[in-house]
Amino acid sequence: MDVLMPVPLPPLIRQAMAQHFTLHTLWNQADPDALIEQIAPRIKAIVTGVAILAEDHQYPITSSVMQRFPNLRLIANLGVGYDNIDVSFARQHGIEVTNTPDVLTDETADTAMGLLLNTIREFSKAEAYLRAGHWLQKPYRLSASLRGRTMGIVGLGRIGKAIAKRAEPFGLRIVYHGRHHQTDMPYEYYPSLVDMARAVDILMIVAPGGPQTRHMINAQILQALGADGVLINIARGSLVDEEALIEALTKRTIRAAGLDVYANEPHVPQQLLDLDHVVLLPHIGSGSQPTRDLMCQLVVDNVLAFGKGEAVLTPVRDA
Repeated sequence: MDVLMPVPLPPLIRQAMAQHFTLHTLWNQADPDALIEQIAPRIKAIVTGVAILAEDHQYPITSSVMQRFPNLRLIANLGVGYDNIDVSFARQHGIEVTNTPDVLTDETADTAMGLLLNTIREFSKAEAYLRAGHWLQKPYRLSASLRGRTMGIVGLGRIGKAIAKRAEPFGLRIVYHGRHHQTDMPYEYYPSLVDMARAVDILMIVAPGGPQTRHMINAQILQALGADGVLINIARGSLVDEEALIEALTKRTIRAAGLDVYANEPHVPQQLLDLDHVVLLPHIGSGSQPTRDLMCQLVVDNVLAFGKGEAVLTPVRDA
């Protein structure tokens, strides 16, 4: 079976694909289009990944890309998000799409809680204060507190639920907004995002990326969150109107923000870098070696199953 890898994925995936299949790589070709013209009819599977997991290479698998491969039947994606793939077109044309859920849930949820604590309690700034020798002159300033807060989770999927599970022992009240009311969940559901923003003082963004959620966190939502509000985004940078967020932080419309994702990664606006009440991480939500290895192995296992004519392990079903 011929497999196309358009972006540089981790060695675990590359080696497995080269061992079991005829692998064609695209990112290192002098003329990628010429290679595609040569091999297009033979390609049965595309193995790809979101930019942060592919050395920041981007190659969106759009409808026009898929149309170039008449026998394409599988797109295996490294990452739980799949906004780099036109899943709707794939589904309409009998192309299976897989992602890597579950194996990164706990790591990402841990990161979310760490980012929240750091943003409110200012741990990284306090450490920098100590390292600079300022503690010798006077103690670090008092921070805000996590106590007595309500967290509104935007997107109560696998990761959202794992965050809620971690947040409850901290005494946080949990509510959520999403596409559907989940009647098996004990948390209050808000069908209106702006209404939830008015009712909470922490917005935890965990929803998937894509056109439907682009800039769902806009100036109106930030205004509703209010002056003591804290925004945490570990999902996709596209969900937040970055210019509106910068304005809200600059004018102190909200208290603070903790960000692991950005609109134009790896480029972070200088305005964010200049602010002292925002914590910035380089998209490390699932970025531990054990978790990344599990994600890579799941990609491999999906392609191996497909190659044997078996059902893939983690098909995308809810797009």
